[in-house]
Amino acid sequence: MALINPHINFNGNAEEAFNFYKSVFGGEFSKLVRFKDLAGAGFPIAENEANKIIYIALPIGKNILIANDVPEILGKTNENENRSKISVSTESREEADTLFYGLSAGGQIEGPIGDSPWGTYFGCFRDQYGIEWIIDFNPNNK
Repeated sequence: MALINPHINFNGNAEEAFNFYKSVFGGEFSKLVRFKDLAGAGFPIAENEANKIIYIALPIGKNILIANDVPEILGKTNENENRSKISVSTESREEADTLFYGLSAGGQIEGPIGDSPWGTYFGCFRDQYGIEWIIDFNPNNK
């Protein structure tokens, strides 16, 4: 079965966001590449972009959460208009609570976590970095 690995664009704070995500999910980055790591005669990098992230990956279970910083020359990512959501299916209500309350800290809760009309334990929010998340536990998938 194919895996879905979300890839998020950030406006210069990918490393900060991913350190936060790592503090909630645990684990270690499988890869972290900065723009300066690719700099060369054919790929000049502005000094203010050198330490920004061109690729960062955090394994979460069998999936990988991936991100990069968008170089200023390409314009800003509109973080408040990101209509994509990252959906995380958990193995227990406890895991759902841990992820929901950990990731939503400093963010904006759109749907409090609780029992949904469709039979799952569900909540959704926008984290402190503007990324939208859905946390879901389906007791029928045990």
